[in-house]
Amino acid sequence: MIESNAVKQSNSKFTTKDLVECALLTALVFIATRFINITLPISMKGGLIHLGTGMLFISAIVFGEKKGAISGAFGMAIFDILSGWAVWAPFTFVIRGIMGYMLGKISHINGKNGNSIITNIIAMLISTIWMIIGYYFTEVILYGNWITPFTSMPGDLAQGIVGAIIALPIIKGLKRVYK
Repeated sequence: MIESNAVKQSNSKFTTKDLVECALLTALVFIATRFINITLPISMKGGLIHLGTGMLFISAIVFGEKKGAISGAFGMAIFDILSGWAVWAPFTFVIRGIMGYMLGKISHINGKNGNSIITNIIAMLISTIWMIIGYYFTEVILYGNWITPFTSMPGDLAQGIVGAIIALPIIKGLKRVYK
């Protein structure tokens, strides 16, 4: 009885290993967002395509919803703060945190643990739709315009597509190594 309670408690704790993994994943999301990006000329407000979305896909699908939420929220919000987009940081924190959680939750549904390519693609699709909607309403709030935010949607969609193309083979390889 005592042993089973100890196991239950250890499963719910955030271990040092979890902390280190979250820190590394957050750094990888930040780096992929900060240093591998293109500013879009078609967006009125300076839309951005970056590989951070692909790194978020990898983080959440390989390591689960909690680490996906933490790495996405902090990694991309830190990017916003350090890159002159600070007004976006609170919105990014929420949008990308929820996105990471959704990715991890959907990809691990019914014991799939991120091993089903079809389920992973569905998770990426649903979370990308969430991201597009979240950033659309963020732009509406920030700029007070319902039309201009549509110019950012192609970039957000491209982030999801490119991120998925890059992430899927990496996820497959990492899932073999990290179990």
